[in-house]
Amino acid sequence: MSKKRVGWVSVLLCTLPLVAIARMRPAPRGSAEPASVGIFEGHRDIGTVLHTGSVEYDAATKTYTVSGSGENMWLAADDFQFAWKEVSGDVALMADVSFLGSGGNEHRKAVLMLRQSLDADSVYADAALHGDGLASLQYREEKGAATHEIQSNVPAPERLRIERRGEYVYVLLRGARDGEPEPSGAAMRIPLNGKFYVGIGVCAHDKDAVANAKFSNVELQTLAAPAAGAPTTLYSSLEVINVASTDRRVVYLAPERFEAPNWTRDGGSFLFNQKGRIYRLPVTGGAPQVIDTGFAIQCNNDHGISPDATELAISDQSQEPHSSLVYIVPVGGGVPRRITKNSPSYWHGWSPDGETLAFVGDRGGEFDIYSIPVTGGEETRLTTAKGLDDGPEYSPDGKYIYFNSVRTGIMQIWRMRPDGSEQAQITDDEFNNWFPHISPDGKWMVILSYDKSVTGHPENKDVMLRLMSLSDKKSTILAKLFGGQGTINVPSWSPDGKQLAFVSYELLPGK
Repeated sequence: MSKKRVGWVSVLLCTLPLVAIARMRPAPRGSAEPASVGIFEGHRDIGTVLHTGSVEYDAATKTYTVSGSGENMWLAADDFQFAWKEVSGDVALMADVSFLGSGGNEHRKAVLMLRQSLDADSVYADAALHGDGLASLQYREEKGAATHEIQSNVPAPERLRIERRGEYVYVLLRGARDGEPEPSGAAMRIPLNGKFYVGIGVCAHDKDAVANAKFSNVELQTLAAPAAGAPTTLYSSLEVINVASTDRRVVYLAPERFEAPNWTRDGGSFLFNQKGRIYRLPVTGGAPQVIDTGFAIQCNNDHGISPDATELAISDQSQEPHSSLVYIVPVGGGVPRRITKNSPSYWHGWSPDGETLAFVGDRGGEFDIYSIPVTGGEETRLTTAKGLDDGPEYSPDGKYIYFNSVRTGIMQIWRMRPDGSEQAQITDDEFNNWFPHISPDGKWMVILSYDKSVTGHPENKDVMLRLMSLSDKKSTILAKLFGGQGTINVPSWSPDGKQLAFVSYELLPGK
């Protein structure tokens, strides 16, 4: 460039309004004094990008336009443009979010984010809107760990909200133009310690491209701790988890309690209990439909489908003595047929040949495991150890019944032969382990794990779903969630063994 041309450019820059210069200046990269923009204290590219990102703020409309490059925000590191404010405690960030221009990668992301640091591999959680309209909670639980997500069932929401309340992060979404965002069912316990960053960001999901998104009506709030006794609303979320990736998808959400999904044998529907009734829900979501169970309208969370998919075992207390009894009804609905004579009895397992049921019975104050023919008749006691035995489920080959027992002082998983012989302990760790569910190929077991300090299997607790290989007994964590009673009381593997259905819960302020 000639000296004469350089001078011309200098004169031009001197004549530009200062606000224009501020908008043209690229985001500082590691500057000690980052440029503030709107309510945010600074902005910069995180990770490695080929094209410098930018943030523009229109004070008249309180709108931010964010341009970001970057290959991805996934795996162990993120590449994107981020505008932030340093905060602590409980906060909420809310904005109307939309992409500008057509084209671009369908996985490009515009996010509301909570982030522990500005390192590329930081712990974080975000409410992410993708180019194809998918909205999800994405998160990295540990520095340098892999990113995971919980996909919402709200397509292309217009307004997003992310909240940090205590140790949990929640994503709320609004699909319509009126009203405030509502819970999406996506929630995760994320360790954000001390001060952290809250802000907005964009990733092109293409290292050679730049994506642009608009964030308007941006609100950043400090959330006060709820007063003692303040009203709360319980939200139940039926989720599906991919066992290989551990990514999750919300299928159905309701502001009331429902429990215990069964996956139908054809893979097309879920069954669950709510307010004493059994409902059917397509795996794609939608409106649940009640199943006719005749007089049995006080069903609990112990129910399951026969191997030939024609019948449904239920546990209900509608009739005398108003204590749980086991019945069988046609899977599409019909008149219940009583199986157990004695109560309380809680169904848990169906033998692979369809001829025998396994259930838990309280007889004289002792909860033990029993079996009984599907035609009814006399029950056979299979366990006699002192203390609670629960959750019996047959292995797919019919050679074993898996169950949980407190006989060693802490709830652990055991197994035995169908006649009650050869009882052997399977897990031996520091957790209280409940409800073993065996994969269709018989190679894996999923269990619900509580902290060792928790007695029983109560609701509204921090719990884990853990996956154990039955060949070497090594286990991994599938999911951490707020749940417990109602999460996986009954068999909930998909027929192909690739996914698992469960229920998580949220307790949020408000009636």
